[in-house]
Formats: sequence, C-alpha cells, structure tokens
Amino acid sequence: MTNKLKITFLLGIFMMIFSSNMMNAQLKQGDLVDGIAAVIGDEIVLESDVAEQMNYGKQQGASNADKCEFLENLISNKLLVYEAKKDTLIENRSAAIKEQANSKYRQLLSQFPDEKTMLAAYKFRNAYEMKNAIEKMDTDQYYGQAKYQRVTDKADVTPNEVTDFYNLYKAQLPQIKDEVTLAQIMVYPKLTEAHKEDLINRLKKIKKDILAGESFESQARIYSEDEGSASNGGLYKNINKGQMVKQFEAAALNLQDNEISEPVESEFGYHIIQLLKKSGKVYDARHILLKATPTDDEVKTAKAKLDSIRGLIMDGKMTFKDAAFKFSDDKRTKFNAGVIPGADGSDKIERESIPGTISYELAGLNKGDITTAFEDDDNRRKVVKILKLEEAIPAHQITLETDFSRIKQMALNKKKSEMVEKFVNSKLPTTFISIDGRYDNCSFKANWKKESVKK
Repeated sequence: MTNKLKITFLLGIFMMIFSSNMMNAQLKQGDLVDGIAAVIGDEIVLESDVAEQMNYGKQQGASNADKCEFLENLISNKLLVYEAKKDTLIENRSAAIKEQANSKYRQLLSQFPDEKTMLAAYKFRNAYEMKNAIEKMDTDQYYGQAKYQRVTDKADVTPNEVTDFYNLYKAQLPQIKDEVTLAQIMVYPKLTEAHKEDLINRLKKIKKDILAGESFESQARIYSEDEGSASNGGLYKNINKGQMVKQFEAAALNLQDNEISEPVESEFGYHIIQLLKKSGKVYDARHILLKATPTDDEVKTAKAKLDSIRGLIMDGKMTFKDAAFKFSDDKRTKFNAGVIPGADGSDKIERESIPGTISYELAGLNKGDITTAFEDDDNRRKVVKILKLEEAIPAHQITLETDFSRIKQMALNKKKSEMVEKFVNSKLPTTFISIDGRYDNCSFKANWKKESVKK
C-alpha cells in the first residue's frame, strides 16, 4: 500500500493490535520485554509492542516494515486510550474487564493439562502476571475502541464523495477474490427422552456420591465436560449476574451456600451446580456439565427433518427466508433470512476462507441451489444444516457498479481516519509525550517528538 492511500485505518489497527490469538501475542510479550519505546500521558508503549505489531503485520501480508510507522500507530492508539479514560461519557468497565480476563484465563487453561504447563508456554511467571497482561490488553481494546467510536460517531459520506474517492484511488484498489453469499438453516439435533433421562440419572448418581463424601471438585475433574472449568474443579469465581445462561443462573442463585442443585438443563447440556457464596450481584459456583451430544440416530433424525423442510422450499410451498425464521436454531441468522455474515460485516464470503466441510457441500452448486442436510460443528456443538447459494461472484477488479457498498466503507474509513488524526493533533499540545531516542530519526506525520529520551 502506498503512503498516498491509507485504506487500512485505525479501526484496522485495533484489530491488529488486539488480535484474539492470545498464544502468539502473549508468548512474544514474554520474550520481548526490553524497554519503553514511548510514554503518552500515563500510558506506555514497550519495545516489545512495536516488534510484536511489526511481526503481526508481516503475517497479515503487510509489505511496509517501517518501524517508525508501527510505533506511530501504537502511540496514536495509546493517546485514544489515555483520552478515553478521562472521558466521563465512556463507561468505566474495570470490574467487567477484570472478570472477562479471568474467564479468558480459564478458557486458555482448559487447553493445557495444568496451570504450570500453560504459564511456561506463555512465558509468564505466575497466574497473577498472566491475568494482568490479559486484563491490560482488554482494557486498551475497550477504551481505544470506545474513544474511536466517540470521535467518529457522526462520520458519513455522500454518494458524490464515494465516487470522488473511487476516481482518485481506483488504480490502487484491491482485486476482489471469488466470493459467495450463503444462507443457512441450522438445527441442533434433539435428544431422545431416553438419552435425556440417562444424562439426568448420571448426574443424580454423581450428586449422591458427593453427598456421601466425595468432593465436588474431584468429581468435576473426573466427569465434567466443560472445557473452561473441569480442570479447575468446575469452579467459576466472581460471576456477575447476567453473565451465565439463564437456566444456570436461576438455579445457582436459588441455592444456599454449599447447596447442590438437582440436574439443570441448558443449551449446553445438563448441569449440577454448587453455589459457594454470593455477595450482591456477584457469586462463586462450581458445576459439572454433561453435554447434550447427540447420537448418530439423533443426527439422522435431524437430517431427515431438514431434508423435508428443503423439499417444501424446492416445491415452492415455503420460502427459504420463512423456513429459516420458523425452523433455524441459529439466532445470528434466522432473523436475516438465514444469510451468513462475512468477515467484514457484509454478506459476502471469500471462497478460499470457507471451511473444507462447507466447500465440499457447495461443490457444483449454482446460484439458488440448496444443499441436502449435512452434519457440521458450531461452537463445539454438533449441528445439522442446509445451505442455499444466494450469489456466486467471480473474482474481479473492484468497480462502483459492482462494489458500491464496499467502496463506500473504504471512503468512510478514510474520513474516520482523518477525524481521528485531527482529534489526536488537537491533544498534542496538552499531552505529555516522550519517545525514546532510538526513534530520533523517524519522520512522524504528527508532531510527537516534543521531548525525547536520549540513550
């Protein structure tokens, strides 16, 4: 990308900085803590932050490896974070962010045999240090994005501005790869009454053993199928009211301290829950989960149901949109005619990004065709789907005629970037900024180098 055209603006930088790939991010942070690159107000950019973002940028295909530019992007984001924390109209979410960090920590822990192994993998000395690192990352993400949204809230572009943007930059706009628009009807296979009864009876037996002297913690480690808590004895601490699914929370909050519930059904399966303590809107609890994993016969029944729905659509007795609304269990798409959103928020999905299972089902389909029912995974749960190929868009050079909404978003991003740049420049005279002397030769766009720390 040339310096003249900055299509990837600060919102994209946020996505880069706060990637969900915690393993790579934290591993590098642990390896590269080597000094302060810059101070903005009371916010700090580490040398390891700069190196990490350069590496991530390369992984994402960025051709520009200018260290100065990466540092300037980090400084700009830190200034937004600094200003956001002073903005009384931005909600202070410190408590929620801390709990979110604890939850992420538990999720990561579930991927390792024990805590010591995880801490070694991520290069942290103890749990406190790792939780603090996660919390800081989430804090920066929240405040940076909140301020970005506040600054750019009124941004808009007219059709003429979109046309002007296209005419100015069309030689530099990207080639569009093969894309599709897909709609789906997805159902969770229903468990038979006998299967449900078996899960309930197993939990009742586990509860009986606990009441007879076995510890809830040990039984959770042995039997619970919740990856996020089983290795920790089923424990969830500092649960905020409204955080868990309704069935779980209703059962937990109706218990007395150390009391154990009867089996409770939720969308994840069946639980027994032990309330440890509650204080106001926060509580600690343990649980044992047996997942509602369908059998082959239950999956077969779900497929037959979806194939019959497909038959109604193919016969013209029902539209795909109406069928999605009536039958789909996917709350994300059922109210939108079943249409699956793409990575950029539009309804277009690059073919090369589609998982192999889906690609196989789509092979040979034309616009308007519907697959037969097939089995898939959704958020670690077995599901059955049918897919409709709404559109098939061949690779092409981007144009106003075929990609107006996409170009409009690019033009809007450019305007937002300019608004943020103007805001940042307005804060420079009143914000303490110190940049390490190793960056003295950098030619920044903004006047950051009011002070420098020489080495």
